[in-house]
Amino acid sequence: MARLQILVTNDDGWDAPGLAALKTLAARFGDVHVVAPRDPHSYAGHRVTTDAPLVLSSTAPAEYHLSGTPADCVRVALTAMPVAFDWVLSGINRGGNLGVDIYSSGTVAAAREAAFLGKPSIAISQYVQRGRPLDWPESARLAAQSIERLLNQPRQAKEYWNINLPHLETGSTAPVLDCHPDDEPLDVQFCREGDQLTFSGSYVGRPRTEGRDVALCFGGAVTISRLRV
Repeated sequence: MARLQILVTNDDGWDAPGLAALKTLAARFGDVHVVAPRDPHSYAGHRVTTDAPLVLSSTAPAEYHLSGTPADCVRVALTAMPVAFDWVLSGINRGGNLGVDIYSSGTVAAAREAAFLGKPSIAISQYVQRGRPLDWPESARLAAQSIERLLNQPRQAKEYWNINLPHLETGSTAPVLDCHPDDEPLDVQFCREGDQLTFSGSYVGRPRTEGRDVALCFGGAVTISRLRV
């Protein structure tokens, strides 16, 4: 049986530790190819580049960085590279992409772009509790079971998934819950000094709906949301 051909990308940049963790995890399931942004593009949303050349540079065998956004990386990989990709994995993002975050997230945009182009995809993000260090191998461990399940389950065209990992002590167990993204807004506040406004909202202070991804992930669960373009 042929091995899966897996494209790995992210929005934190090609040298991010979360990308390294995802590469190692993805290699358990197939052959890994990386096209990741040369520079960080957090909160870039689904921005794409059509008015300037994109520079694709090799960093290692089957690994490249691109002078573009996460969505650009997926576009280039799926349309301009000689690999018939089976899956696209995006992450592991440093920070949650829960609820309405999916609209501003470059990580989720990469998975969405893959769905637009007909490839199944998964975005994976690690929620971070301020003041606590991240254990990236632990993040990969938490994500592994969910990714394996999604790779093997039946799927419909134009579907993609958004996984969020809770920030737990190393070795802790976490339930894996399918759920809908929360549609409550972020805690949008600004501190104003003269004509300058600085965002001052609290990520953890956002409203949340019981049974949806924000409340569940904040409560210690791995959340999986099935999305569709």
